[in-house]
Amino acid sequence: MRKKLNYVLIILCAVLIGVVGTTLCYETLNNSSTASLDDGTKKNVTVTESDSLEESISKIYDAVFVIESYKNNQLISSGTGFAYKKDDNYGYVITNHHVIDGADQVKITTMDGNEVDAKVLGSDEYSDIAVLSIDAKAVTLVATIGNSSDLSLGDTLFTVGSPLGKEYKGTVTKGILSGNNRTVTTENTVMEVLQTDAAINPGNSGGPLCNINGEVIGVNSLKLVEDEIEGMGFAIPIEIVMSSVDSLEKGEKIVRPLVGIEMIEASNVYALYQYGIKLSNDDPKEGIVVITVTNNGPAAKAGLEKGDIITKIDGTKVSTISEFRHILYKHSVGDEVTIVASREGKEKTFKVKLEANNNSDK
Repeated sequence: MRKKLNYVLIILCAVLIGVVGTTLCYETLNNSSTASLDDGTKKNVTVTESDSLEESISKIYDAVFVIESYKNNQLISSGTGFAYKKDDNYGYVITNHHVIDGADQVKITTMDGNEVDAKVLGSDEYSDIAVLSIDAKAVTLVATIGNSSDLSLGDTLFTVGSPLGKEYKGTVTKGILSGNNRTVTTENTVMEVLQTDAAINPGNSGGPLCNINGEVIGVNSLKLVEDEIEGMGFAIPIEIVMSSVDSLEKGEKIVRPLVGIEMIEASNVYALYQYGIKLSNDDPKEGIVVITVTNNGPAAKAGLEKGDIITKIDGTKVSTISEFRHILYKHSVGDEVTIVASREGKEKTFKVKLEANNNSDK
């Protein structure tokens, strides 16, 4: 009997020890887990809108205008512009050439809804820039001009514009710098542009593209619009814009260098045939064919002749007239350029001293 009692006592002690040990282990583990969670995932976190652009937008918003162009009292186009300068009498506004092209009257609408007449001081089709003047009283804020060369891929950008006209004036869209030093080909030009995924729609043309500080680093100019393409907007770097503004503000024409030739692309066989030019199998398949040479012009003085096929300018291959002009227009009057051309199957090099082009883009 005594032996059985001992067994019972031993069993009871074992159970008691087990319960106490389990309880102690549970509390220890629970405290350890809580401490770990308190150090990590259980922290109280306060979420703030640290990337808000409110302050930056306020630096540009009231400097932006809706631009509406009329011909014979009919609205022919609308876009956006922004004030970059103001004096005692006038405010000065940048927009795109294509926004005001062909208009006999231009009106602007401020962000608070006031409408005033604008005067086109100067415009340049090639760079797609125009400068307008308006009553100084309509300008309550002037944009701060930045520097696009300070940007890095992925930097935050935003734009303020009037997509689809006055109804949506003051629309702000945000994105990043998607590409730098891009070139896009339009109908007759090649443009150096900044690429962004910020939404740019019809009516945004001529508006400011800004960095995160609210400084203008580009002028929205065009958008690739195809069914399979999304989020590709383009802006002219502000440095290119501002290099023309002083002349346009004074009503002066932008003077670009002249080579003194008329050209047709080598791929345009039918047009070449009309000018009596037939390329042989040995001739380059890509390039610019000279169809006329201006008497006593830069090209004539350098020795270029009708039928020569220009393949390079300053060491860069060219296959279209737009590409040729793009490189040529980086030069100033008086500069010398090196042109490589094929003549009767042989490559020749010409040194051409550029003159002022007052009439055309040749």
